[in-house]
Amino acid sequence: MSAASTGLVLSGGGARGAYEVGVLSYIYGDLARREGREPRIDIICGTSVGAVNGVFLASSLDEPRRGVARLEGIWSNLQLGTVLGFGFKQAVGLPRVLLGGDSPAGIFDASPLTKLVSEGVQWRNVRRNIRAGYLRALTISATHVATGRPVVFVDSARDQSPLRLESGNALVRETPILPQHVLASAALPLIFPPVALRDELYCDGGLRLNTPMSPAIHLGAEKLLVVGVASEVRQDRVRRGIPKGRMPGAPFLLGKVLNAFLLDHVENDLVNVEWTNELLRDLERIGGPELVQKLEEQSKAREKTPRRIIDTVTIRPSVDLGSVAGEFLRKHRFHLRRALGRSFLRLLDVGEGTDADLASYLLFDGGFAQRLIELGRRDAAAKADELAAFLYEH
Repeated sequence: MSAASTGLVLSGGGARGAYEVGVLSYIYGDLARREGREPRIDIICGTSVGAVNGVFLASSLDEPRRGVARLEGIWSNLQLGTVLGFGFKQAVGLPRVLLGGDSPAGIFDASPLTKLVSEGVQWRNVRRNIRAGYLRALTISATHVATGRPVVFVDSARDQSPLRLESGNALVRETPILPQHVLASAALPLIFPPVALRDELYCDGGLRLNTPMSPAIHLGAEKLLVVGVASEVRQDRVRRGIPKGRMPGAPFLLGKVLNAFLLDHVENDLVNVEWTNELLRDLERIGGPELVQKLEEQSKAREKTPRRIIDTVTIRPSVDLGSVAGEFLRKHRFHLRRALGRSFLRLLDVGEGTDADLASYLLFDGGFAQRLIELGRRDAAAKADELAAFLYEH
């Protein structure tokens, strides 16, 4: 009996992506040493910063321990003033960010991020690892600027069934994944300029498909390891973040808007997967395995993805990353002021309450990244037995 196909789903969230690196570091480090081998991942689906981490892992699957260690080193040595490039050209171009113009524009210079993605990833290895069978498919999600439609770029093995998303709103593009696809997926609106691909503009995939479980399922994944960058919403964690009598400023509100756009989808997606799982289990109880098999045959006859039970494990932050960012800002104010300047630091600053949600997306700083990496490791270690059973089929 062949092993169930496993998909890895990496969410978007700017600088919060360091948390994903911590989870991968534990899986390909401590867990792999404990089990005596690396786990098998068949499909990688990433959006925004999850696309950056996902394509890096895809390029390293022939030597994943070394590759993930290198990825961790890149994140740990980030310098905020380098990643968020802002100079005279960006200052002059600010009106184009707000009003549009004859060329793409963003608040920050995208060339440092372009260099990081272009030179940090072993691009030839992505295609080579797919051909060699280390990976069946890699998908990167972006948003088509003109229409607002989600677009999924797919690089897959020859024997991999083509991706057919059943949502008529999403587009699928079969193509070798290149740096510009990842940069398009990671182009946070307003923050970085949109990216042109074949004369069409694309921006952050997290606006429409931030936790790309659907591509993994439609590519045949029977198990999903989902790494999110937002903590689970629980009633006992609801608190007043703003002192009474204070009104939040623009940075506070913009951070909450980004949360709504980029982070809240994961809960709905997981609920939908579990709803389908429960429905199939109920049908099997009522009509036996034969009924579920007939449903699968009907779906195949209509060229639809067969409905099947999807085993999922989700890892996400045990603490709110906005609070982590707020604490980091308070402790490293002088260091960050030198990197960014007083005015921009005020934009990121906590302002009201204890959270710094906006900062948690933009703090591409090695010190902040190390905190999130360590948190990702701890949260993954807390699920060590569950991960081992899931990834190694004990």
